[in-house]
Amino acid sequence: MSTSLLIGNLFSFLAVACLAVSAVKQSKKDLMLWQIGDPFFGILSTIALSAYAALVINCVGLVRNFLAYRGILTKKQTIIFLVIGVIFGLFANNLSFIGLLPIIASAGYTVCVYITKNEQQMRYALTICTILWFIHNFYIQSFPSALANIILCVWIIKQIIKYRKNFTKKCLT
Repeated sequence: MSTSLLIGNLFSFLAVACLAVSAVKQSKKDLMLWQIGDPFFGILSTIALSAYAALVINCVGLVRNFLAYRGILTKKQTIIFLVIGVIFGLFANNLSFIGLLPIIASAGYTVCVYITKNEQQMRYALTICTILWFIHNFYIQSFPSALANIILCVWIIKQIIKYRKNFTKKCLT
């Protein structure tokens, strides 16, 4: 295994760990704080793994997540992030169809981050994004990251069920 593959996998694991922590947070602000770490470590990972469309998407995601955490993400900024992510992601795509998956995941999540104030809906969107990233990571041979994506999906779904049960209990009392 090459050094760049090992380094890329290490940073990708750290990115997924940040997402896992975010899934248990009970407020959107706390969720977004941990999700700043995801694209930060994702940038380092995609540089090491030469996945340039994902690199662009992670750069856009880092700024988007920071603004969402600060509560200053506007509609205009959301549109700009969508356009930048799609255009530059397509331009940097060196992986054909597989390179489109991070672009699709990021575009969908960008809209979700802006539209929803509900952390449960954020968990649903995060599950879909994680599945798309799993396919991408598997293809670029980031196997530990792909495995971590599967574990993260199961973890997020577990959190969705947990918070749904808590919500139902609150509504019934």
